[in-house]
Amino acid sequence: MFSEEEVAEEQVHFQNVVQTFRQYARYSLSANHRRRKDLSTLPLADRALLDDLGYKKKLQEVDEAILANAKFLNKIVENPEIFGHDVGSEDGELGGTDSANHPSSLSRGLFHVLSAPTKCQRELIMPGKLCSARPSDPRKQRYNPTEFDMDKLRSTLKLFVRDWSHDGKPERDACYEPMKEALMTYFEGKNRETIRVLVPGAGLGRLAYDVAKLGFACQANEFSHYMLLASFLILNKTDAIEEYTIYPYVHSFSNVPRREAMLKAVQIPDISPSDLPQGSSFSLVAGDFEEIYGAEHTDEDEPQAGKWDAVLTCFFIDTAKNIVNYLRVLHRILAPGGVWINLGPLLWHFENNENNYPSIELDLDEVKALARKIGFELHNERTIETTYSSNEESMLGYVYHAAFWKATKVSQ
Repeated sequence: MFSEEEVAEEQVHFQNVVQTFRQYARYSLSANHRRRKDLSTLPLADRALLDDLGYKKKLQEVDEAILANAKFLNKIVENPEIFGHDVGSEDGELGGTDSANHPSSLSRGLFHVLSAPTKCQRELIMPGKLCSARPSDPRKQRYNPTEFDMDKLRSTLKLFVRDWSHDGKPERDACYEPMKEALMTYFEGKNRETIRVLVPGAGLGRLAYDVAKLGFACQANEFSHYMLLASFLILNKTDAIEEYTIYPYVHSFSNVPRREAMLKAVQIPDISPSDLPQGSSFSLVAGDFEEIYGAEHTDEDEPQAGKWDAVLTCFFIDTAKNIVNYLRVLHRILAPGGVWINLGPLLWHFENNENNYPSIELDLDEVKALARKIGFELHNERTIETTYSSNEESMLGYVYHAAFWKATKVSQ
């Protein structure tokens, strides 16, 4: 059971995330206006040269793209119902939802189920007990998002490209196809409807969605409010292919070969998320992976220990503070003979963090050795080169030499 203080802290954080979405336009337009101010400091001759290049026109086009993004982002948070309460006006005050009938819900602990009006039932599950505690004095001042907050939001826009656009298909194919192929091969000849697959760190949900579309009973798990809000719109509130247009690359003028690359419009989604087969089993659990799946006592209707036939981790295991416990939880929840399919780098998320969280950072050989000690047998080990949320037209790109393996649970 969460304390009233924890509930209040969580709700304040959620309000701040929502306000970050809502203040995207103000923040981003201000950053672009700074360029105009810088332009005004130049000598007249220099400004004339830049005028001939169309620089001011480009700034105007960036403003228009930002406003288009803002319209989309505001749609995501116009009714943040997945958390069971409204986040009121622009000042960040919580709306007056009746907690007895529509309880406030934590991203990491309260139970709330939503069904989507689509061809299949898709649920957002927040495990734990219901709790009606609310902040006694929600702060009323407007939250001013930090650059860190805005960076998360800009990353969310790029993840829409990766997971739900035609442009993101090369990245998806590089990462998701080997994982899906390994899953199908491992359970070849089995009734997929009975195979329970977990995808922790699911982000915007495309890998989990694809697994469910293959006929497996798939559950996604995600902790980030940014991801949860964004994926809810795509999975539950989207009616048509390419319903939305976003401009994910307008926030930086660096390493841009031509303005068309920076102002590129991307249509999402590339498929209709409602097109899962009738009766598909697909759910999303909001919360911390270790808290939900590592708990000793779990909901009898949602067992964890030894109950998952497969776990797919894509760009996930390096989010651990303690990789030892991550692997223990993975081993514990897998059924005997279950399979863990992994793909990703080791960009340890908490290395040198400013909050003084403990962080254990192993090299790849150590991670594999640890997995074997915990009770996994690794197969099909190889390296897969891939990008992550990249702009293929940028003058700068990062390529991950991602580790891939299929591991079976061989001991208790």
